[in-house]
Amino acid sequence: MVSYNDFSSQKKISSIIKHLKDGKTISLISDAGTPLVSDPGHELVSQVISEKIKVESIPGPSSVISGLITSGFKNNKFIFEGFLPKKSSELKSLLSKCNYETKTIVFFESPYRIKKTLKVMRDVLGENRRISIAREMTKMHETILRGTIEELNHIADVDLNLTRGEIVIVLEGSDKRDDEFDNKLDYLYSALSNDLSLKQFSKVFSKISKQSAKEIYNKYKE
Repeated sequence: MVSYNDFSSQKKISSIIKHLKDGKTISLISDAGTPLVSDPGHELVSQVISEKIKVESIPGPSSVISGLITSGFKNNKFIFEGFLPKKSSELKSLLSKCNYETKTIVFFESPYRIKKTLKVMRDVLGENRRISIAREMTKMHETILRGTIEELNHIADVDLNLTRGEIVIVLEGSDKRDDEFDNKLDYLYSALSNDLSLKQFSKVFSKISKQSAKEIYNKYKE
């Protein structure tokens, strides 16, 4: 057994590749979860592939998928964002982009920051957006909490267990896109057509419209 992490040297990667070329079989194993999913290994696997060496994946527990399917939210389409930013400004910026996202979004978060993160989520996304918090997935102390952002803020204030273990946050997709906004598209296109190309206009306003970028583009193209 040898250790491998994000700080492993190129010398170690080269040594592993040499063993593989010599016919050895090597397994990359994580102490929890799935390797490469917010976990070390990408650089190693990338270089192994570039050497035309076969790479196989053996399915195992994944907190991303486990958190998603136990949330109760739509899972036919979802986004995985990995660990949330540590800096408040970057966190607010990322969450602001989720305001009109209709797909379910999955995040990782540190138990040491969960209380602060939930307060920022309330400020940016509002009290009533629904979330699920899955802690210690597939382990002895697995806990799943579901409710509005406001409800889970109250729970976080009193439940000390949320400051322990590995945490997955699942954010339900937004339903803020509405017909009232779509009725203003004609005016907006008229007002902004000199400043934005139709492609840019379609891409930007599809984020807060019920229509896709393609539908908006086709509506206004000559």
